Amino acid sequence: MAGPSLRQLHAHHAIHEGGLSGAVTKTEEMEELLEMKEFEVARQAADHLIDYWETRILSHADAEEDGFYQEMVEGNPDLAGAVAKLTRDHDILRTIVADIKVMIKENGLSPEVLQQFHALLVVNVIHSRDEERLLFEQPAQNR
Repeated sequence: MAGPSLRQLHAHHAIHEGGLSGAVTKTEEMEELLEMKEFEVARQAADHLIDYWETRILSHADAEEDGFYQEMVEGNPDLAGAVAKLTRDHDILRTIVADIKVMIKENGLSPEVLQQFHALLVVNVIHSRDEERLLFEQPAQNR
């Protein structure tokens, strides 16, 4: 069963905003370290950023999939398509994080890795916006 904060738009939105804010801040810190040519510290910051994505953003996604989404569909079967799309977004985020880990292991903190960190931010913003719109704001017939 999903916790109450997942079921209320304002609380759910706050979770999304808090997660995004932290990811943006940590991404900017990593980039600033690279600009200062602090490569080893930047690499550590990248590792912390990956950990943040896994423990904060993706763990939230797991919680949504492990109860909240099912509850929403049980309450309104018309949401099944929306939930499938939102779950796909989570899978994309997981794939990008996994790709970043491989890229860093093989080539270090490259420009391509930075692009992928930015891709995570973009996908996350779109996903959160769509999730809030699809599950909380619109009548079922408009989805």
